[in-house]
Amino acid sequence: PQEAAYGARSDVQVWPVEPGRYRLVAARACPWANRSLIVRNLLGLQDVISVGLPGPTHDKRSWTFDRDPDGLDPVLGIERLQEAYFNRFPEYLKGITVPAMVDIATKSVVTNDFPWITHDLFFVWKEFHSVDAPDLWPAELREEMETVMKRVFTEVNNGVYRCGFAGSQEAYDAAYD
Repeated sequence: PQEAAYGARSDVQVWPVEPGRYRLVAARACPWANRSLIVRNLLGLQDVISVGLPGPTHDKRSWTFDRDPDGLDPVLGIERLQEAYFNRFPEYLKGITVPAMVDIATKSVVTNDFPWITHDLFFVWKEFHSVDAPDLWPAELREEMETVMKRVFTEVNNGVYRCGFAGSQEAYDAAYD
């Protein structure tokens, strides 16, 4: 997994469409992860891709499943999302981000590329959408949607992170503005 700028696909691996194979790990405290949760629900993929919800905060190592029984994700059996990253990349040094799609059998992260997770849920998993699933990506609006999504990423979602992880009041004020 790589943390990608909006619109740049960082995960070149195609994850096979297999109902029941994946767990979407998404913290509700994260604006990017919320998007994936909303899209999954709108498309009716609840019975196809399960969800793991870490607590609203994370320590310096990772998002934790501290609100689940015994502090473990009930499907993956892991304490921290970091474990799923290390299962795929033992020397992984970047940030442990959500949303992350995790292969249940291997307990390994497949992708953490948030715009492409939702893109794939819409396009690649279409055969499993509910019959009343909305068209979240109308062809005639896609170019405008890309422009809006890029702006929301840079000015809203990423602004939240710049504020939240500011190392000084000056950095916070700049991110806020």
